[in-house]
Amino acid sequence: MTDLARLAAFAVAAILLAPQPASAGPDEARFRADADAFIRRAMDQVGVVPGLSIAVVDGEDVVLTAGYGVADIETGALVSADTRFYIASSTKSFTALAVAAMATRGEVDLEAPLTAWSNVPGAPANLFSSVSLTDLLSHRSGLDNSPISFRAAFSGDHSPEVMQRLIAATVSRPDTPHGTFRYSNAGYNIATTLLEARDGRDWRVLVRDEVLNPIGMADTTGWLSEARRDGAVIAAGHLGHPADGPVRSPLQKVDATMQSAGGLVSTADDMARWLEIQINDGVLDGRRVFPEGLVASTHRPLAANESTFGPYTRQAYGLGWQIGRYGDDVLIHHFGNFSGSRAHVSFMPARRIGVVVMVNEDVLAGGLADLIANYVYDWRAGRPDLEAAYDTALRDLVDRRDRGRAAIARQQAERAARPSTLSRPLVAYAGTWENPLLGTVRIAERGGAMIVSMGVMEAVAEAFTEAESVRVELAPMQGQPIRFGGDGAAPDRLELMGETFLRR
Repeated sequence: MTDLARLAAFAVAAILLAPQPASAGPDEARFRADADAFIRRAMDQVGVVPGLSIAVVDGEDVVLTAGYGVADIETGALVSADTRFYIASSTKSFTALAVAAMATRGEVDLEAPLTAWSNVPGAPANLFSSVSLTDLLSHRSGLDNSPISFRAAFSGDHSPEVMQRLIAATVSRPDTPHGTFRYSNAGYNIATTLLEARDGRDWRVLVRDEVLNPIGMADTTGWLSEARRDGAVIAAGHLGHPADGPVRSPLQKVDATMQSAGGLVSTADDMARWLEIQINDGVLDGRRVFPEGLVASTHRPLAANESTFGPYTRQAYGLGWQIGRYGDDVLIHHFGNFSGSRAHVSFMPARRIGVVVMVNEDVLAGGLADLIANYVYDWRAGRPDLEAAYDTALRDLVDRRDRGRAAIARQQAERAARPSTLSRPLVAYAGTWENPLLGTVRIAERGGAMIVSMGVMEAVAEAFTEAESVRVELAPMQGQPIRFGGDGAAPDRLELMGETFLRR
């Protein structure tokens, strides 16, 4: 069967599984008690997840919102249904709906080539003439732009002018040509950079005006500074691999790294409203918020994506949503993770039920979010072996935690035993290094160690295996080599992430 045939078949299945009137619901008090007991047991057994927040919606009813544990081990702030968690790539469905809402008013044509409306100098017309917003937002554009995505999500070293200049660095990917699904942040970053250049509206303003304000998601924002001014409790990302317990991730989100492919913090209470809007095609509390069919249009399959993710199968991607199955049920979903934060957002259109689980650890046990969501779906489906099955699933997760922790400790010990391959004193490598695409690297000697930073990212360098090189984890658990070059008393260039940086 061709990709187009698969999409057509799945579209028919989605129509056949359109929301139906809800039957008599389960005993909600018993559900809440069972879910509470399982979540507490799971967090206790897994041990490395400091905090968790959950929302469950059935039809038009919010049947559960709750918080567990602590938002930040350094402050001890308790998690509640009002605690703001970073939802990472689950942001994509908000961004896509905002752009789709503009299209309903004729302010942008989702199917028009980018060259028909964008006005960024230096944009590659040969690439943009055949690519649309739909292509970018469904990951089928065949384009990539690593510099924009890196600066937007990781270093934060950017401005609107810089991002518009970097549009010229957009390239085609021969391994995934136009029309072929390849998941990345670049499509969303390119789309919102072009829209901001045309309309002068930051992506956060776009999402706030088009989506958050109409739904009443007052505690959801792309500005952490705004959340802090309101006195909100914000869950910090944590890493669970140290033997003596989780630690706060050294890379936390800031305003400059909140971006259109992954840049919102939200609460269980707000995410319950988001689920209700999805399940009911734009209707919230009996009131139509979005035009009929608008929200549903983002759930339609646009790019074939035959893959699996844990217990989930995936068939396609829509506008900001993965379309697949959990067991026999169609599951429309989008997950997200970044530097110690993990979000699970999903709903079943036929059963009219949705679940959001947000946790603040994602090195060893981010899968706890999926496990708890699955427990909810299976409980409400009346799975007969529920408790026995989830006892086994918890043991498996704990086993994966232990194996992951042991593997990380082994790798860290091996790296610590490496001899330095640097031939000069550390001070000789200190300085500022620049690359027109990726920005600025700063290197300093501090307390006998080499400290490497890029924007908001900072790491202590480790020895690497090649001559005149070090290894850095500017993003936790994502090591990359830095190779120095030059024959003088001090190097005059370095290579990082495939780019050459010259000493200023």
